[in-house]
Amino acid sequence: MPSDIDQVLSQKTWAVVGVSNNTSKYGYKVFNQLKKAGYSVFAINPGLASIDGDSCYPSLAALPKKPDAVSIVVPPKITEQIISECASLGISNVWMQPGSESKRAIQDGEKQGITVIHSHCVLIHTRK
Repeated sequence: MPSDIDQVLSQKTWAVVGVSNNTSKYGYKVFNQLKKAGYSVFAINPGLASIDGDSCYPSLAALPKKPDAVSIVVPPKITEQIISECASLGISNVWMQPGSESKRAIQDGEKQGITVIHSHCVLIHTRK
């Protein structure tokens, strides 16, 4: 698992699914932290047009460029749908924030050859 974490963290372009413009929510914190850590980050939330001046996209498929990694900050049922979307788009690195994972999402991802990080907080691993 630690080598998987390093491998996923070495990816340069990320998408955060479940971005929030509420600064106390993890969707906001993860997006902000990844940007601060020097990553190129896309925001995904069908209910937002932008966040902190960055465009917000309705889905992974709507992005102008395929991300190298996806951080998921949504309820487990939605995570399961996102995993299918990642697989169909050829996205092979997924980080499920604690609380977003489900056994099914993890198994589906791994079955489709996706490197799935779960039970770890991306905020802790990207603090320098």
